Amino acid sequence: MTNFSMTDLSNHTPMMQQYLKIKMQHPHSLMFYRMGDFYELFFDDAQKAAKILGITLTHRGKANGNPIPMAGVPYHAAEGYLARLVKKGETVVICEQLGEVTGKGPVERGVVRIITPGTLTDDALLTAHQSSNLVSICIQQNQIGIALLDLSAGIFKVQQQEYKTEQLSIELSRLMPSEIVIDENIIDPNIVEDIKRLLDCPITKRPNVDFNLNNAQKTLCDQLGVSTLSGFGIDHLPLAKAAAAALIHYAKETQKTALPHIRSIQLEQSSDFIALDPVTRRNLELIEPLFEHGTSLFQLINDCKTAMGGRLLSRTLMQPLRDTAILDDRLDATTVLLKGYHEEPVRLVLKEIGDIERVLSRIALGSARPRDLVQLRQTCAQIPFLRHAIKPIISVQQSKLIQQLNDELGDFHGLHERLMSAIVENPPVLLRDGNVIAEGFDSELDELRKIRDHAGQFLIDLEIQERENTGISTLKIGYNRVSGYYIELTRAQAEQAPDHYIRRQTLKNAERYITPELKSFEDKVLSSESRALAREKMLFEMLLDELRADIGNLQMMSAAIAQIDMLANFAHQARLRSWNRPEFSPEIGLKIVAGRHPVVEELSKSAFTPNDTTLDFNHRMAIITGPNMGGKSTFMRQTALIALLAYCGSYVPAQASILGPIDRVFTRIGSADDLSTGKSTFMVEMTETSQILHHATNQSLVLMDEVGRGTSTYDGLSLAWACVLDLTKRIKCLCLFATHYFELTELSKETGIDNYHVTAKELNGNLILLHKVQQGPASQSHGLQVAKLAGIPANVIKDAQNRLKILEKQQQKTVASSVQNDLFAIEPEVEVIERVIEIEKKSPALEYLHSIDVDNLTPRQALEQLYALKEKL
Repeated sequence: MTNFSMTDLSNHTPMMQQYLKIKMQHPHSLMFYRMGDFYELFFDDAQKAAKILGITLTHRGKANGNPIPMAGVPYHAAEGYLARLVKKGETVVICEQLGEVTGKGPVERGVVRIITPGTLTDDALLTAHQSSNLVSICIQQNQIGIALLDLSAGIFKVQQQEYKTEQLSIELSRLMPSEIVIDENIIDPNIVEDIKRLLDCPITKRPNVDFNLNNAQKTLCDQLGVSTLSGFGIDHLPLAKAAAAALIHYAKETQKTALPHIRSIQLEQSSDFIALDPVTRRNLELIEPLFEHGTSLFQLINDCKTAMGGRLLSRTLMQPLRDTAILDDRLDATTVLLKGYHEEPVRLVLKEIGDIERVLSRIALGSARPRDLVQLRQTCAQIPFLRHAIKPIISVQQSKLIQQLNDELGDFHGLHERLMSAIVENPPVLLRDGNVIAEGFDSELDELRKIRDHAGQFLIDLEIQERENTGISTLKIGYNRVSGYYIELTRAQAEQAPDHYIRRQTLKNAERYITPELKSFEDKVLSSESRALAREKMLFEMLLDELRADIGNLQMMSAAIAQIDMLANFAHQARLRSWNRPEFSPEIGLKIVAGRHPVVEELSKSAFTPNDTTLDFNHRMAIITGPNMGGKSTFMRQTALIALLAYCGSYVPAQASILGPIDRVFTRIGSADDLSTGKSTFMVEMTETSQILHHATNQSLVLMDEVGRGTSTYDGLSLAWACVLDLTKRIKCLCLFATHYFELTELSKETGIDNYHVTAKELNGNLILLHKVQQGPASQSHGLQVAKLAGIPANVIKDAQNRLKILEKQQQKTVASSVQNDLFAIEPEVEVIERVIEIEKKSPALEYLHSIDVDNLTPRQALEQLYALKEKL
């Protein structure tokens, strides 16, 4: 910020002094300072915001003789600007007017909320399927505690484990943090660099006292309303508790309120989930596609009818479970939903349900708006219909999970009635606009509105009443801004004024009076608008307090709806795409019959060719050869996606599948330079391969594509050869290994290694890719044919074919003589071949033949050209 200090404040106006005092408490954040109908920014904040938001930079007053930069955004449109700033990783402090304008100094202002990337709850700042995950880590020696808090959903989780950079990478990738909180006194600075290298998200340093191990227990007990944490299973995990306590401190500081919707804490173990490192998540395109116009698995199968169902599906895909009992419960539920099209009535009801998961968070934090309560009211109204749609499933008693979720939906008929009577049918967006509380809900509010809306009629009625009471037919009731409301009598009639008339003003020809009733009316009508708004605000806050008292049951209902939605979506996808139920086995291995890649099948313009996959203890390694574009990569990816969908509890794109235990999925598919860290393509490839060789186990599923292609032929072949043997003999994992090194097919002589190839055939010089995976090695790679398909110029293809003849001749000679020669050495016989090719290139007959326009020749011209060609030969 532009240089200033507390000693400079005397040089500023009272308003700017107030601004600077507040800003000094938040020097590293942008401050939205409320001034009337605008949020203003000053000094460097204004310059930075103007650049990011593209708004006009102006000036206000002077500081040290220089104009003060200023930029502002309208109060009513602030959310759009806030969303853009947060997306850029900025933290924004909201400073509101807390008092009324009195004309005696600046109106009181204070910070009401701090908006950071990890503490978002407003729909305007989040997409429907995006979670705002605040994550903290606490590290001591070789242990690490990790905590996650999603304020928008009320989710609070912790774990503690041995600290390893690679494992931290997996966990942070799974948790998808929007912001990471760390101790400002973190001992090892390399940890911060590791996090920055792993993730592109803001890192916020917090005071060491927030992570204090001794205070963490009390902080969490106070938040959760318990005397001990033993019921949550985290008593023996000090670092997990410290990380969790730090999040509570940070969330309360940013929200400027309590967190009543954070009522439980869940202990997670990394062993609960199939581990997926960032490379694997990216290569398999689980949530985001690799390319801008691509399609991810989540984008393909997410047809959930509620936003919270979609978010649950996203989290489930990112963290497939290993507990097959839970998975079988999900599959049982999907099965019964499929029977008789039961999922469709359920999905029709779900379509009418709002995003109450976030609504409840805003209610808890005091930031709910009128239409949030309408969403909640509509959802409560749909619960009986949802129960009715589920009833046929429960009656057959084939899914204990559906029965459990039905029970957790609860009964909110009373709450629905309360909200029906309290909130108008279609309230305005903002409470400050009024007309939110329904007529008849509060008698005092009704009276204020009646006065506000019918003041003129009240005065007419009062005037008629007073004329009748006094017998003075010329009596008038009037109003002016100086005197207020009054009863006016002529000077001649003044003697007839009743005793309860109090003289207010004497005029030349008239007397003006006030009565207690008129004075009371005056007080009411002059302040009825502001009083009505204040009354509505008070009633709305009372409603929020009532709802907070039932927040636990409402959160249970929300979570049940999300699960029902995800399960109904699983059933819908299974029916739509002809997916089938997987089976689980305690034996290591997997068997997939007629498996398909879900995304490629959807986007394919022609029929997708299904393929089988079999990997087990005796067949752990499948070496796959065949042409590029033949389907090797698709086949490997579909195997992994089928396995992961099964471990999410979904039906899968296969005719049948049996899956053994899987602890991790690794992929080494494709490469690019990592210029930011100075790594070449080959270095990236070797780094990823190293991770696999160090961390894979006999329960891991490994996909490796073209290992060793980034270096010389013999170096790459040797590395690939050694990797295959290590994966098969030492690690004994389940592995699909695609390669163009045909020499590797010789390894099928080793136990546990089998050859497979993707089929292709040539027809009239054209390559036809059949995409069928069959046993045995490929006969050739068809590289030149694929190059031709890609549009490589014909002359380049011709030169490549000529060179291929030379290389193949040399290879034949090398094999025959069993002499190890350099692959590109030129033997005498090869020189002869090259010479023949050179002669062919310079042949007049060939040149003449190339010049003939065959398509436009008459039969006679063709005969003449043939004679001419013969002469040239």
